[in-house]
Amino acid sequence: MPRIVVVGSLMMDLVVRAPRPALPGESLIGRSFATFTGGKGANQAIAAARLGADVSLVGAVGNDAFGEELLRAASADAVDTSHVVRLPVHGTGVAIPVVFDDGTNLIYALPRANLALPVSAVEAAANLIAAADALLVQFEVAPEATLAALRIARRAAVRTILNPAPVAPHPQEVFTLADVLVPNEVEAALLSGVAGDDPPAQARALLRLGPGAVIITLGERGAFLATRGLEQAIPVPAVEAVDTVGAGDAFCGALAVRLALGDDLAAAVRYACVAGALACTRPGAAPSLPTADGVASLLQG
Repeated sequence: MPRIVVVGSLMMDLVVRAPRPALPGESLIGRSFATFTGGKGANQAIAAARLGADVSLVGAVGNDAFGEELLRAASADAVDTSHVVRLPVHGTGVAIPVVFDDGTNLIYALPRANLALPVSAVEAAANLIAAADALLVQFEVAPEATLAALRIARRAAVRTILNPAPVAPHPQEVFTLADVLVPNEVEAALLSGVAGDDPPAQARALLRLGPGAVIITLGERGAFLATRGLEQAIPVPAVEAVDTVGAGDAFCGALAVRLALGDDLAAAVRYACVAGALACTRPGAAPSLPTADGVASLLQG
């Protein structure tokens, strides 16, 4: 089993379904409301575990019911949560995704305890990170904690995957410590400074920040892979999208698993595109994350 460590967030998702975005000043009647366990770190950890990896999660929750529920959910998918710390002063992170009838979404995130993840919690997991096949991090916890995890992995020659979401100020060093940078279209534009729909130009600009490879996820158009010697557009299978929340996390978790298993970048991206597509066919973030059998079935189809 590939060994993956995820240093990232745990969030409770309070999901609203609505026909469309409300206009400024408008009160719009929604379609439904539900709660789901989520957070980019927890989602990506669960995604990797469902695809066959041995996964440990490093993160922080508050001393509250949401935190307990998040830990139970991760443990139910065999994710090791022994390095998730409880911070009584801070509440567990909350996100409010709003999902529209066309399957698109917007998300309001309140990371709370996640942004207080102490560097000491990451350092306590240093041996675990150093023994992993891959480290997966995002921008939804304290920047100092993310940087500490990347430094530990680099010293141990562990492959690092950075999902820079949501875009937030971080030290430049995080990009040079990333073997693979995985932004979506919006994040790629913001980080590269290249506006518009131009993945090749954005990827080239992002490579200048220092990562070894850039993979821009493009939703129903698949992904664009770039290294200093390769540029390749990789398609995604067509599915009927119900809810796109969690698709990016499924992609990142799947990418980490396949790279840890020894796939080359293009093969790993193709597999991750299928996992991301499958996540769009079910509502919720963690509940939509696919299994290895599901991905294999769509690949064969």
